[in-house]
Amino acid sequence: MSSNVKHIILVMSGKGGVGKSTVSTQLALGLVTKGYRVGILDVDLCGPSIPYLLKLENQEVHQCEAGWVPVYTDESKSLGVLSIGFLTKSRNDSIVWRGPKKTAFIKQLLSDVFWEDVDYLIIDTPPGTSDEHITVMENIKETPCDGAILVTTPQQIALDDVRKELSFCHKTCIPILGIVENMSGYVCPNCAECTNLFSSNGGKSLAEHFQVPFLGTVPIDPRVSSETSKYIGLTHPESQIAVSYNSIVDRVINPN
Repeated sequence: MSSNVKHIILVMSGKGGVGKSTVSTQLALGLVTKGYRVGILDVDLCGPSIPYLLKLENQEVHQCEAGWVPVYTDESKSLGVLSIGFLTKSRNDSIVWRGPKKTAFIKQLLSDVFWEDVDYLIIDTPPGTSDEHITVMENIKETPCDGAILVTTPQQIALDDVRKELSFCHKTCIPILGIVENMSGYVCPNCAECTNLFSSNGGKSLAEHFQVPFLGTVPIDPRVSSETSKYIGLTHPESQIAVSYNSIVDRVINPN
């Protein structure tokens, strides 16, 4: 891992479909609004969503003498992205690789990308506790990892899988920055009232049980959820989602 990276944050989930990649992109965009230079490394090889969420699909990855050059969202180079999604012909293409090939590619992602003085590198990991996670931890030992943000939804089945993720973090000595409960309620587009679609406060109860920080709840809001390539805190500053993400970003910057 490049010495140009000051902070590393893993975004993890025990189950797919909980909005982990959306949390990763909004966290990165929020940090950019605070004046930081940010990178997103998408190591979810079988479901690389970051290029789609940031509207960077069909961009090409180039190489320089120092390695691969990230794809930047604008000319300021304040947010760079590297994902296997840039190397496939279509978002519909599947990655049919056995474990050793995936491990080798992740090692290459972690060692051969030229990050230019990045303050925060957000690593968007695949769901579960698989070879990919172990490979990431083995290859960032020289650069201290700030910790992991665990993303869940309120349902019990998702919470059960996050328990496994918590166990993985403890076994591999990954500090836990906190738990985010995503899809926590539905905000009516007409009256702005938030109604629980599933259960509620599951993420908070889990954080209290394991004595880890609870970073907050993020509801579903159809008025703003489609604008994934921009920071919600800027486009809809009065929304409940914006309040939640502003709080999460602030707590990542000042974890104590």
